Amino acid sequence: MASDSTSPSTATDVAANHHTKASTALIVGALGVVFGDIGTSPLYALRETFMYYNSLAPTPEHVLGVLSTLFWAVTLTVTIKYVTLIMRADNKGEGGVLALATLATHGLNGKGRKVRMAITMLAVIGLALFYGDAIITPAISVMSAVEGLSAITPGFEPLVVPLALVILVGLFLLQARGTADVGRLFGPVMLVWFLVLGVLGAWQIAKNPSVLWAINPLYAVDLIADQGLGIFLAFGTIVLAVTGAEALYADMGHFGRRPIRTAWLSLVMPGLLLNYFGQGALIIEDPSRVRQVFFELVPQDFIIFLVVLSTLATVIASQAVITGVFSLTRQAIQLGYLPRMTIRHTSETAIGQIYIPRVNWILMAGVVALVVGFGSSGALAGAYGLAVTGAMLVDAALAMAVAILVWRWRWPVAALVFGLLAIPDLTFFIANALKIPDGGWLPLVVALFVYFTITTWRLGRRLVATEMSEGTLPLRQFLGRMERAPDRVAGTAVFLTADASHTPAAFLHNLKHNKVLHERIIMLQVDTVDVPRVAPANRVEVERLGKGFYAVIAHYGFTEQPDVPEALRACRPHGIAYDEMETSFFLGRETLVPSQHSKLGRWRRDWFISLSHSASATKTFFRIPPNRAIELGNQVQI
Repeated sequence: MASDSTSPSTATDVAANHHTKASTALIVGALGVVFGDIGTSPLYALRETFMYYNSLAPTPEHVLGVLSTLFWAVTLTVTIKYVTLIMRADNKGEGGVLALATLATHGLNGKGRKVRMAITMLAVIGLALFYGDAIITPAISVMSAVEGLSAITPGFEPLVVPLALVILVGLFLLQARGTADVGRLFGPVMLVWFLVLGVLGAWQIAKNPSVLWAINPLYAVDLIADQGLGIFLAFGTIVLAVTGAEALYADMGHFGRRPIRTAWLSLVMPGLLLNYFGQGALIIEDPSRVRQVFFELVPQDFIIFLVVLSTLATVIASQAVITGVFSLTRQAIQLGYLPRMTIRHTSETAIGQIYIPRVNWILMAGVVALVVGFGSSGALAGAYGLAVTGAMLVDAALAMAVAILVWRWRWPVAALVFGLLAIPDLTFFIANALKIPDGGWLPLVVALFVYFTITTWRLGRRLVATEMSEGTLPLRQFLGRMERAPDRVAGTAVFLTADASHTPAAFLHNLKHNKVLHERIIMLQVDTVDVPRVAPANRVEVERLGKGFYAVIAHYGFTEQPDVPEALRACRPHGIAYDEMETSFFLGRETLVPSQHSKLGRWRRDWFISLSHSASATKTFFRIPPNRAIELGNQVQI
């Protein structure tokens, strides 16, 4: 008689098979999101090293020297620094500059005010540099792919800019509808892309295997000795091969450490290096082919296939950048770095699929301006790299702080390890600083503007909070002084406040003008904590204050969207039953009045007021039912 039970060995095999399938899916998914930027660098990195830096002739010695430098840059910066070391510094599974900074400050345990300020400053700089890089990546990637048409015939060259604009504008218009459906194809397309990169490179290497001697670092040393200080100009373009390395860490929260490491070591890194070495072999064979060396890897009849595949890969890389901008912007809003903005979820199943209209249109305008203004990926290469290398230096500094404060490394050991790993980053940063006159100023200007905006917003909100706190009382003290209780009306009143232990201005205004209190009053504080996500069991803290008053603190991670009704429903186990039709939400609305003696200074003051006016409405951001919200105004001098 057949048994319907499953033997232990069979169950183990099934579980192992399921785990393998899940891991494979994550690895393929990571290919479509994490590696888009660094994965499309072969389109322009090696070409620009010889085209941009005109005095570096494509001789065999120079080609081997450049390949050696590129090989060790990828190995040290990406494999050792990011994949091996920095990816250990996850904040509850989340990566990125803000996660790294919050992890470092968490290690302070509330001490070290100056160190905390320094870490916050580094986080702001890293965030600003990220935006400086994000505006360039879609433009240079898509243009470099479409430029492959000119390898078929120079007659296609006038079509490059219009085609790039059509592709990029279409991509930005698609964001409002979400990319969850087509996103399933991103991973498989990038899998094909990296396989093609490897095969094309291996084919050329087979014709000239001597190019593999470039793995010897002495070739890089010889190149540096030969070029002297002029090598910094070459370094400014060689760094294009490692742009996107920070994405491996930043996207760790979506896929996990192991799938990203596996994808990098087993497919992405081999594919990239094979392709670079294949390009090098082709240049050694025929230096005149350096202008479109990537597309010269295939016979003429296959160029159109490679152009289409390259365009798909660069669109996917651009989508990854846009998604990253949305994700990091939401984190910045939650942590108080930027004003509230409208955030829409474009998928019911994929939590990370969000759309921020204002950011989308600003980014699109910037990318379109770059495509039209620079006209080619070669011209834009001068602008690329400064923000990336600056962000890498910030990551190294914050990772060193984590090593000392969280991992408890001795500071000389941490300084030695991260100092050595920062040498390539610092070298590339200096090299890219030399490109400021040739376009390097662009990401710098964007980063400075973002830095100015973030610091203005943080300082302005701090001053507003100080101004609003004057005249308020601790809630317990207020209740103790309430000798004759005002008339009570049925229902629940919820007052949003920055501090649930104090009486908010909206509450005092309501009491002053209406002279009644609801039978149940909730002071609700929405608190963003320094972890990505908060477990439902830890969502709310409820304190009964007596006389129908409650102090509620709702905790949200910096990757979560606050939802006030959801937080109130979580209060049921604490004896608070939420009924939307019996609940009124009282919100304070600040009217900022310019002060002649503002601590912000005139420029910052005016910009802060402008940012405040453009901020998303409180009821919208916190998902409060609009027909249950009551706004009470209050003037604040700033």
